[in-house]
Amino acid sequence: MTIRPILYAEDEEDDVFFLKSAFAQAGIAHPLRVVADGQLAINYLSGLPPYTDRVQHPLPCLVLLDIKMPNQSGIEVLKWMRANPAFSSIPVIMLSSSNGDADIHRAYIQGANGYLVKPGKREELLSMVKAIRDYWLLQNRAIREGIIEITGASS
Repeated sequence: MTIRPILYAEDEEDDVFFLKSAFAQAGIAHPLRVVADGQLAINYLSGLPPYTDRVQHPLPCLVLLDIKMPNQSGIEVLKWMRANPAFSSIPVIMLSSSNGDADIHRAYIQGANGYLVKPGKREELLSMVKAIRDYWLLQNRAIREGIIEITGASS
């Protein structure tokens, strides 16, 4: 079984650097695929250039979205994902520096599975990444890649 990547949409290079470091420290085997804006996140998910090769760019098992990004905001990407059956069941965590009630409310209304505020300290970031690992990657059950059709049958 192939380990599916985690898609991280973030335009701040420092945030990407620190998250990659925390992922490595936490021993997360899932590759972290980083895109610098919301439109690139949509392109990645859709398999549009430069992400057309699904062997090289498989669908992620988890998406981390910053709210404030160029081209398309994280909220716009989330809204787009939830409107498209092929991506609507992929868990999405908003990972933002905003702690504003309006942003948090908007994220949940659009279908976010979680909302985390980027911590300012390295040890707090590592703790948050370990929590993501423990719940979203180890405990949570997600739909396997390739199963995107909703049949309406109950089991």
